[in-house]
Amino acid sequence: LQGFAAPSSDKLLPDLIPQEQHVYTIVLDLNETLVFSEWKRERGWGTFKRPGVEAFLEKLAHYYEIVVYSDQLSFYVDPILERLDQKGCIRYRLARDATNYLDGKHFRDLSKLNRDPKKIMYISGHALDTCLQPENAVPIKPWKLESDDTALLDLLPFLEFVARQRPPDVRTVLESYKGRDIATEFRERAKQNQRFESWISI
Repeated sequence: LQGFAAPSSDKLLPDLIPQEQHVYTIVLDLNETLVFSEWKRERGWGTFKRPGVEAFLEKLAHYYEIVVYSDQLSFYVDPILERLDQKGCIRYRLARDATNYLDGKHFRDLSKLNRDPKKIMYISGHALDTCLQPENAVPIKPWKLESDDTALLDLLPFLEFVARQRPPDVRTVLESYKGRDIATEFRERAKQNQRFESWISI
């Protein structure tokens, strides 16, 4: 079939051990999500870390199984993650051979992860355009070297909340934020909740 290629395996990740069956999985895109790569004639390719990325990974690793799922080739992905993740927060790396190729684009197929879809969130600067399961998507602003970017750290309170609450299906939670910036909306909801709690305690 022209314009189609399936992932390299129907089971991209090994089974969770019994003690980790409760753990939720964060799937992270790489380009314009954790890093930005660009080519310049005078120095060739350069890759830059998004502000706050190391603190973001370190914090998430306390709560989640972290998987990086890129549409780039392994020889590009691996050296970047070796430098980026020196504390070993990322448990698994998936590259282009694990994507689903459809009509000229490489899509992440979360159904092949060997994980409960009710416990997966996919974070990307292009989340709705690069994943076959948009109901699991957590869109954030694509990063293109803005030095004042705080998107990863802004998202942490929401992700910590989900990890602590352990909702039966994260897709239901994400649906309630559809069309909104999740970090901003979560902050507003938290403020409203605090105001309500203050009011009923008077």
